[in-house]
Amino acid sequence: MRPERPISCLAWNAGFLSLCCCGLLVDARAAEISEAAISPADLGEIAIQAHDPLDGAGVPSRPGVAGTIAQPDTIVDLGEAPDLPESQRAKQSDIAKPPTLEEKLENWGRIYKNDDHPVLQELWLLGRYHGQQHWSEGNEGRDIDWENRRYRMGGQAKLYDKLTLHAQMVSGSDFEPFYNGFTELWSQWAFRDECMLTIGQQKHRFTHDRNVSSRYINTLERSLLLNMFNADYTPAITLSGKLEKHSYYTGIFSNRTERNMWDAFTELNSGYSLLAAAYYDLGDHFASDTAHWGGSYVFSDANDEATNLNVFEQGISSALILTQGATSLVSEGLIGIGSEQGDAYGLNIQPGYFLTEKLQLATRYQFAASEGDQGLIAQRRYERPSGLTTGDRYHAAYLGLNHYLAGHRIKLMNGLEYSDLSGQNLWTASFAVRIFWGPHSKGPFPMAQTLKPN
Repeated sequence: MRPERPISCLAWNAGFLSLCCCGLLVDARAAEISEAAISPADLGEIAIQAHDPLDGAGVPSRPGVAGTIAQPDTIVDLGEAPDLPESQRAKQSDIAKPPTLEEKLENWGRIYKNDDHPVLQELWLLGRYHGQQHWSEGNEGRDIDWENRRYRMGGQAKLYDKLTLHAQMVSGSDFEPFYNGFTELWSQWAFRDECMLTIGQQKHRFTHDRNVSSRYINTLERSLLLNMFNADYTPAITLSGKLEKHSYYTGIFSNRTERNMWDAFTELNSGYSLLAAAYYDLGDHFASDTAHWGGSYVFSDANDEATNLNVFEQGISSALILTQGATSLVSEGLIGIGSEQGDAYGLNIQPGYFLTEKLQLATRYQFAASEGDQGLIAQRRYERPSGLTTGDRYHAAYLGLNHYLAGHRIKLMNGLEYSDLSGQNLWTASFAVRIFWGPHSKGPFPMAQTLKPN
């Protein structure tokens, strides 16, 4: 059990929530002041702009007086506003509508962009902070703790329209140590959209569950069976691309993660893994807004030096991702083959619903089974510290409410999960803060996506 730090954790949470609330109140008050500060002359000018087209500089243009400011004698009486067409009245309201926090932070971290420059087209600062509190209690024990889960920072540059350079360092849990190597350190050359070559330390994208970045996942943890594969960031050579409705990702990976990047790139003595993954757009085959199928296969030749992909020799996954209005459904089946404790298989089902543009109801049910009595290993977080060990049957149900303060850029996550591993059961309540800056990633839901309520 890790040391309990409830006072500092609760104080940190209270402070953060207070800042969020203050920010929302300030935005609301600013909107009131802005609305109240519009003078009659200003309103008259807005009304004229609603009647007249705008020139390239955004100045009202009238025959014979193009580019001039409306004179007082041309002010339209406010009583005429209700007679304007509905589309023009909407334009008036749009003029006074302030941008949302999500819109303000759309390109948070981008410090340079010039598509016409022959050398440097884009430059980003990137990073993320994930902190979370959990309370776990079951028939094998209990665990309560705050964890500074993820802290990463780095940069990304696009050069010569074809070359992308990416570097992102990572801290250990609770910043111990502050520098704990790199999650990603790679260069990519895009021959075209259909073929991109990436060399360096990069993400192993086995399964849709793993492919979705931690910036976008709707639950705090990925599924138990997937986590047993020990897929992580390692040196690799990959090819990826998109061909009409298909996208693919394939490559060869080292099976060891190192804090020392020189050792990671030069001491390739941990075996290797081969990965093939693909997505297909099923939009024409389902009566839904979006529909995708995702599948992947991994083969691992790991040895005693391997830290990754060292449990199963092979893995196969198949996922169906659907969205309709405010509703989403992600279903994925997974098989692990070749473990010393026997083969294992699992199912991960994640229905979700956006109650408002900022509030999402997130749920999940996962099931896993193994041929061996000890073929399944409890989750490293929450479950093992609370006394859960191994078993051959696993069930877990999760219910959460996510609050998107600025889309995925800033969100709060609250959840309650019940898990049972061969009779060892546990209840876990959690609260999390997730913040990131830098470029978005693309892919099927929930990658960089939120849904609109009906």
